[in-house]
Amino acid sequence: MIPARGIPNYSVSVFHLTNHAFFKALPSSSAGSVIYAMSDEQDMRRMGGLASPLPSTYAMMLLGSLFLIGFPFLTGFYSKDAISEPAYTKYTISGNFAFWSGSVSVFFTPYYSFRLLSLTFLAPTNSFKRDILRCHEAPILMAIPLILLAFGSIFVGYLAKDMMIGLGTNFRANSLSMLPKNEILAESEFATPITIKLVPITFSILGAFTAYNVNLFANEVLFAFGTSTFGNGLYCFLNKRRFFDKVFNDFIVRSFLHFGYEVSFKALDKGAIEISGPYGISYTFRKLAKQIS
Repeated sequence: MIPARGIPNYSVSVFHLTNHAFFKALPSSSAGSVIYAMSDEQDMRRMGGLASPLPSTYAMMLLGSLFLIGFPFLTGFYSKDAISEPAYTKYTISGNFAFWSGSVSVFFTPYYSFRLLSLTFLAPTNSFKRDILRCHEAPILMAIPLILLAFGSIFVGYLAKDMMIGLGTNFRANSLSMLPKNEILAESEFATPITIKLVPITFSILGAFTAYNVNLFANEVLFAFGTSTFGNGLYCFLNKRRFFDKVFNDFIVRSFLHFGYEVSFKALDKGAIEISGPYGISYTFRKLAKQIS
């Protein structure tokens, strides 16, 4: 949505927001169904093997993940594709930056989505026996919203595309306006080379493939890497948010706090201002009063 606003293409941004309401809510609600089925367990590393006892929830989570990564001809595809291609055909530095940064970041969405699927539903179970024995599908009151969200995630993008962002549509003419110089006149379906069209879907497939293989078949490799010196250092670096807070606090915040206390507070407020102000005046009058008396 933010790159679409920066191109600028406000109608596509609102269209993606509308689609996002469906295909983001579906995996989130499916996660709630899993938590309900697993007796409030929320750590997916303590799950696994739930595809068999929770087939409907697994299907909904799989559909939600496909919608989320922009799988072709599902709701997420129509709005994400409508953002990336006009960004490329903008033929500006900002447009190309929006396209390539968005395309590369597409790798991470399928990675975490399929990592969730792998650890929760496909990997060997790592749950307590009592949780597995109590595991059950969501009741009908929880299943109905999932079905409605799945229906919207499949059809809303296709049905609403021409109405909201189609050529010549005035769907939001009374609420959104754009300067003529910012209009994207190129028809992205024909102006974008086929190789460029395939870039986002390539990164999506690569991210899903990597997550599936790494989390199901490379646990020993991951453990060895995580316990190595380099892996431990990398984990510490990322876990500490690249030490941004430490650098910011030690070199910027602490300097300002020191300046504020030593200079602003002690030297000025408690020093020059008080000596030349209320303290100095009261001291002067007190001395004069003693001398007169």
